Amino acid sequence: MGFVRPSPPPFDMEEWRAKPYLSRLKANAQDWAVSGFGTADAVLLLYAVKVVVFAVGGFLLISASTPGLGGLFDIGDWWTEPIVFQKLAVWTLVWEILGLGSGSLPLTLRFLPPIGGFLYWLRPGTVRLPPWPDRVPLSRGSRRTLVDVALYAGVLGAGAFLLLSGGAATAATDPGRLDPIAIGVLLAILALLGPRDKVSFLAARPEVYGFLLIVSLFPGENHLAGSQLVFACIWWGAAASKLNRHFTYSTSVMISNAPWYPSRVKAGLWKRYPDDLRPSRSAELAAYFGTAVEFLLPLVLLLSSGRTLGTLALIGMLIFHVYITVSFPAGVPLEWNVFMLFGLVFLFGQHGDVPLSAVDPPLLVVIAVIGVLVPIVGNLRPDKVSFLLAMRYYAGNWATSLWLFRKETRAEEKLDRRVSKVAALPEAQLTRLYGREMAEYLVEKVLAFRAMQSHGRALNGLLARAVEDVEDYKVIDGEFISGVVTGWNFGEGHFHHSQLLEAVQEQCEFEEGELRVVMLESQPAHLRRQRYGIYDAAAGLVEEGWVSVAEMVKRNPWLEESWRFPVEVTRPSERRAAPAAVE
Repeated sequence: MGFVRPSPPPFDMEEWRAKPYLSRLKANAQDWAVSGFGTADAVLLLYAVKVVVFAVGGFLLISASTPGLGGLFDIGDWWTEPIVFQKLAVWTLVWEILGLGSGSLPLTLRFLPPIGGFLYWLRPGTVRLPPWPDRVPLSRGSRRTLVDVALYAGVLGAGAFLLLSGGAATAATDPGRLDPIAIGVLLAILALLGPRDKVSFLAARPEVYGFLLIVSLFPGENHLAGSQLVFACIWWGAAASKLNRHFTYSTSVMISNAPWYPSRVKAGLWKRYPDDLRPSRSAELAAYFGTAVEFLLPLVLLLSSGRTLGTLALIGMLIFHVYITVSFPAGVPLEWNVFMLFGLVFLFGQHGDVPLSAVDPPLLVVIAVIGVLVPIVGNLRPDKVSFLLAMRYYAGNWATSLWLFRKETRAEEKLDRRVSKVAALPEAQLTRLYGREMAEYLVEKVLAFRAMQSHGRALNGLLARAVEDVEDYKVIDGEFISGVVTGWNFGEGHFHHSQLLEAVQEQCEFEEGELRVVMLESQPAHLRRQRYGIYDAAAGLVEEGWVSVAEMVKRNPWLEESWRFPVEVTRPSERRAAPAAVE
């Protein structure tokens, strides 16, 4: 890779462009397997600078705004104060909901501008996605109003107030803690924002920072011991969701994008590179070793009360989060990992001797509902609960979609012209930076990333059921439609399923056949299959059914260059889209 330009394609572009879709996908997948996305060094440096600004800026603001604390260079004297942990949670929530954290900058195909967030959510008329428009009064509609802007601005204002406020004193000489009433105001406004727009609500990462702020409302040592349990719920929820057949595929493709692994190591992630790009045995062992760490070390942290064994577990979890951070995972949740690193040292290092018995029964019920019950429901009914609230972060088991724009009618350009967006579609942004040829290559390389996930095999297998000839359509990952149309993308496939398609159609008025979308739901924990739907922007649902997880994981990303992919159709199309597809 270069410093300012991504790595060039390792093949002749004219020959590659002349190949059919699955053959192009094969070439890109084989390249990704040992080279990753080929991100420019300057992009990685930009992320590193952003994390430094986040960390230093946060501590500088906390030290300057909190009476009783010292200056930034005296951080060793005051970082152990509970108000510091509270304010860091508020700071990270505000940073994320501004669009500066997860899902920002070029690794999520955000270039011009490199963020969405406040650039979009403070503008009336932009697209919003209410989670329950048919059930919550006054939440219908897909366009942002002044009420939505006011609620979003209210979250920012309440967060700023908390960051700039002093603590409510708990002793004569300590800086105290944040005022519970002010915390309650922030949580209340965020709760009102949620039914109006699930995108900006989830961008605040309420399952982490909102959860911790709820816990901080309880008095005494409830806050410290309760926060320890919140961290454990996050780790255990994430670990439990990885006990599936998808996780090793997700892990392998993400590790292959880590900039510091040599190509020969990356080649070892696959059964037989370059011909068989299913995870190797060593990749599977590495993935489940990490899962075991995420299960066992938090348990040791909770039960050791800060003793020697707890210190060793603390070091292990610090290494765990540092490893994730420097690997630049998809979605780049780097600030979240920095927060978790601080929380580890604060909660289990400095305050590791706080007993779990300090958690009063009412708080225990709150933690059980948010940290245990919601993730269980989310894994049993993933169609009803966001993967973020279900704490199913890197399980590889997510709702996803591929959008197909008819080339002949220039349907992609119609969306770019008519829909209110935060930016142009990714290929247009990339073209301005690197030229048309490189932009085309990079956009299709993202499709290879999706194809190398287990669910990507199913998505691509369904393309030929969606349209008569895939070559007549431009295929775009739904993540990047969401990124420019809703203002944020972070792996939440429900942002770019039928609700977004309806919002886009409202503004574009596509003719039948101009835009088709293949949508795949997550795998419920108790089933071995996943529901799919094929939608036409104008005609609605075309076909729906089930795909077997076993069929996904037995194939290579390019489906052995065959469209034959078995499905169980529960609602067939009136006319077959692909005679070659096998049911």
